[in-house]
Amino acid sequence: MSSDLMVVGAGIVGASVAYHAAQAGAVVTLVDAGRPGAGVTADSFAWIGRGPSSVRTGPAAALRATATEEYRRLEAELPGLPVTWSGSLSWGAVDGAPEAGPGQEIVDAATVATLEPTLRQPPEWAVWAPGDGAVDPVGVTERLVEGARAHGARVRPDTPVTAVRRDAAGRVAGVETAAGPLPGATVVLAAGVATAALGAPLGIRVPVGPSPATLFQFRAPAGLVRTVVNNRDFDLRQVAANRLLAAADSPERTLAAVRSTFRGAENVELLGTRVGVRPMPADGEPIVGPVADVPGLYVAVLHSAVTLAPAVGRLVARELVDGAVEPALAGCRLDRF
Repeated sequence: MSSDLMVVGAGIVGASVAYHAAQAGAVVTLVDAGRPGAGVTADSFAWIGRGPSSVRTGPAAALRATATEEYRRLEAELPGLPVTWSGSLSWGAVDGAPEAGPGQEIVDAATVATLEPTLRQPPEWAVWAPGDGAVDPVGVTERLVEGARAHGARVRPDTPVTAVRRDAAGRVAGVETAAGPLPGATVVLAAGVATAALGAPLGIRVPVGPSPATLFQFRAPAGLVRTVVNNRDFDLRQVAANRLLAAADSPERTLAAVRSTFRGAENVELLGTRVGVRPMPADGEPIVGPVADVPGLYVAVLHSAVTLAPAVGRLVARELVDGAVEPALAGCRLDRF
């Protein structure tokens, strides 16, 4: 790989790769069809934490385990990063006894009531993760792009990439865009669901498809919800003094559940719905690493992009700029398919 990098996709993953690579001394160009963070990154619930027990195994387990630590590192490097460390409360989402993982604890109804005082009926138990938080995903992306620029990166928004260019020897030579060719000795495809289409003409199959994710925004009283709440009905958090954000399936059922779950929520009203097309690799795990059949090509596409972006960006930069082989990415390579 060469440290002359062309990063395709200025969502949160591409922005993180660009920032960390530029910080490490690479010559970086970040190109996107729109504005940084304006695509599927904007459609994330953006809960930052280790997550439930169901995602504590698999190739990305080591990355998830460091998610909050990586965000705190990034927060120190980029002052003003829009992160809220509220903690999270989870209950009733699965049958059976609760299971607490690292950084989590089982709390009783009295403790739940102190953490979420407007709950009508605090559950008998919940999993409390005090180190969890949430971010403004577009704000984080914009801050990463600012950081990349501060380290010399060039940013080309509103420039759709149409193809990856190769030289006569088959090595990557940059990209074709609607505005003409852009040179680059290494191309990082961090373009979400579009990554598959960009890889196909090169004979590369990147098994990633669209996964719809629905978010609802509600008008609500200030302080109605204090933590990130996760239960059978919704993932829910307060994103502004009078705004709630929910990740769920049905606007009617979610609105009814919010009103019945919290005191003072009788007048909560639905303001809008967003459906994002998030990238989903075939096995649900990140696809990150060099493409052996196309020298100079590197892929970085993942479903839990907002959660894992700081870690993935740092590790990808180490592989591209320093020539390291990162063990935490060993199970995420494209050649597993």
